[in-house]
This record gives sequence, structure tokens and C-alpha cells, in this order.
Amino acid sequence: MEVLGIDIGGTGIKGAVVEIGTGTMLTPRHRIPTPPLGRPDQMAEVVAQITEYFMWKGPVGIGFPAAVRGGMVVTASNISKRWLGINAVDVFSQATSCSVCVVNDADAAGLAEMSFGAGRNQKGVVIIVTIGTGLGTALFTEGVLLPNAELGHIEMDGEEAEARASDAARKREDLSWMKWGKRFNEYLTMLEHLFWPDLIILGGGTSKQYDKYSPAIQIQTEVVLAQFLNEAGIIGAAMAVRSCLPLAEKEVD
Repeated sequence: MEVLGIDIGGTGIKGAVVEIGTGTMLTPRHRIPTPPLGRPDQMAEVVAQITEYFMWKGPVGIGFPAAVRGGMVVTASNISKRWLGINAVDVFSQATSCSVCVVNDADAAGLAEMSFGAGRNQKGVVIIVTIGTGLGTALFTEGVLLPNAELGHIEMDGEEAEARASDAARKREDLSWMKWGKRFNEYLTMLEHLFWPDLIILGGGTSKQYDKYSPAIQIQTEVVLAQFLNEAGIIGAAMAVRSCLPLAEKEVD
């Protein structure tokens, strides 16, 4: 089944058509810069532009940079506070005239990696960390997702972790890759001591620079790169329609 997957990030909103039975992107991704203020009307307009670009009328899966419960946005750390209490499914459905599923963006990336990527067939506890404007996390136990695990907001040196160890923090403080890597390693150490995972998978845009900071990563848990890198969000968002759009689930079966 083909689904349009859209990943809403801090700097770009990306989309591509995905075959969700195999996790294969069938088209090159199309990217539009994320509106600076990130208001509902602005993001809806960009998502509509992406669906128009692909001339898409079918189901759409959207990875959204916030905790999403029953379609409702319940956090707004890196987006406009105007999103709080808004039903994102309604907003994007009206803008695109398509059936829409909205899930947390890190959860979307996790779904892709656990189904077809670096976490495939992995037993035990797996944490996916997406590194970008913030720190997104997805937590799996025996392949089952615990939705909206916002572990980027745990306290680290008196601040939220993503304020200290995200790529935005690296850029803001003009840190070298190794200096930032040591700080990011502190964050991974905290996750290790809280959950004792069997595997940590690193994704997001900064995963492509892993060779520049990998010597700083020194924890007991095995750490690997996401197979889909920063395309995992698009693939996983498309895959999410199987759980939240009944007609899509029926068609896949």
C-alpha cells in the first residue's frame, strides 16, 4: 500500500510516497523550509503544498514534533504554543482534503527502524534518539512502542536535556563536534542508567555526522546509526496509518 509520509522538523518539512509493506520510499523526498513561527495555519499550508506537489489524494501519515494523544497536541517545546490543545488531525485533514494520521515524530522514526531498519528483530529494550533542533526519543520493549516518551526533556545539569545536548545547542554555543559529543554522551549515559536498554539507535540529521563525534560516545549499551538516517521519520509516519486509519489497516490486510 502506498502512503504519503510527511516529517515535520524544526528546519524543514519533508515528504515522500512510501510503500509501507516494505518501508521503501518510492519517490525522492520533497522539502519545504519549516515556517519560522510554526503556527498551525502556517504548517498546514506547507503540508498542503507537499500533498499538492505529489498530486496526492490518498492517506497521509505525519510525524509531528510534539506529544500527540488521540490527534491532540499536548506539548509545544519546539513549535508555536498555539498548537496546544489543537486537534492536528483536523487541521491537516482540512488543509489537504485527505485522510490523515498524526504521530510523534520520534515515534514515527522508531516505527521505521524497528520494522525495517537497525532495530529489526531486536529483542529487549530499544531507545531511538533523533538529534536535531531537539532530542526526540522513542522507547520500545520487545518491539512494542510506548508512545510519546519525551526523554529529551529529562533534567541534565539543571536544564532540559535538549537545551544542553541537541544539535541546536551545539550550534547556539558554537561547540566543536567532540566537545558537543562528550555532552551528548552524558545524555546517553543518563538514558542508560534509567532504562538499561539493549540497543540505542541514533537518527535525525546529526546522525549523518556521527564520525565527527563517535569517539566521544563511550557507554556500555551498543549504539548504532539508524539505517534510514533522517528519512526514518517519513517512512515511519507513512507506516503509522495502519494503526490510526482503519480503512488503511483493512487495505494492508
